[in-house]
Amino acid sequence: MMLARVADSLYWIGRYVERAEHMCRLSDVMLNATLDRTDAAVQVARIALAAVGDKNVDKASSPYDAAFALALDRQDPGSITSSLALARENARQVRDQITTETWERLNLIYLRMTGPGAAKAFADGSSAFLHDIIADLHLFRGAADATMSHGEGWRFLLLGMYLERAELIGRLLKVCFGDARRGPIDDHFALTGLLRMSCALEPYLRRYTADVQPRLILEFLMFDEDFPRSIRFSTARIEEHLAAASRSAGHAGPERLAGRLKARLQYADVENFDLGTASTILNTVLDECAAIHTSVYETFVAYSLEMRLPA
Repeated sequence: MMLARVADSLYWIGRYVERAEHMCRLSDVMLNATLDRTDAAVQVARIALAAVGDKNVDKASSPYDAAFALALDRQDPGSITSSLALARENARQVRDQITTETWERLNLIYLRMTGPGAAKAFADGSSAFLHDIIADLHLFRGAADATMSHGEGWRFLLLGMYLERAELIGRLLKVCFGDARRGPIDDHFALTGLLRMSCALEPYLRRYTADVQPRLILEFLMFDEDFPRSIRFSTARIEEHLAAASRSAGHAGPERLAGRLKARLQYADVENFDLGTASTILNTVLDECAAIHTSVYETFVAYSLEMRLPA
């Protein structure tokens, strides 16, 4: 059984790295929206800000400033810079558990984001700056996959990544489709922005061609079994990694919760699914993801000593 502090740090590295990449995409889409001077562009910025929990809708009128703060504000615990700083700190605490290649890649990203030239680099070419960070985060994941042993540590890293991804996509979809009083977003520009925020535009178009419809987007991002950023794909990976971790720990609590969520999405009646039921199922998914997180902590991190001692 892996030490609780090691499992905790690796789990949070996965979560913070996934969060940083997601924030990069939201920031980039907001910046692209500034090229279009329509109300739809402001709506895209509002979607991005609401998805990260920022209720100050006035920020949407200045997408560049909002994207700059989301990227480089060290006082905001949810910014890209803060997320990467927290990921690096967790990696430093378990430096002996990760490979040199993995540590170096994460450290280089952190130094780029916190260096004295970061603000100028963002101002000179914000979209290119964000794309470079995303590419570096992909290299980090590639280094982890290619150089770390695929044992418990690697599984906790991926568990954190997929749980964070399921929650982030769930919140994004809830902003767009989860308010029954306002109704679902149906503007083509905003829907395309949503697909870009989810890194889903090209995969979606390959599946549905240019038929950009709210219901199809919701169905794709929730139930597609092959797209790696869909909630169904993420929950299947969560259950897979928890099943392996639970076998070594001897406790199946988190695995049962993850299995229930996986089955809920795997056996959902997609053909009769409509936008009117989106709010209910999205709330259920987010609640169950939160329950899995709590159970993971109680089982692998904050467990009592008696749970690990032989009777």
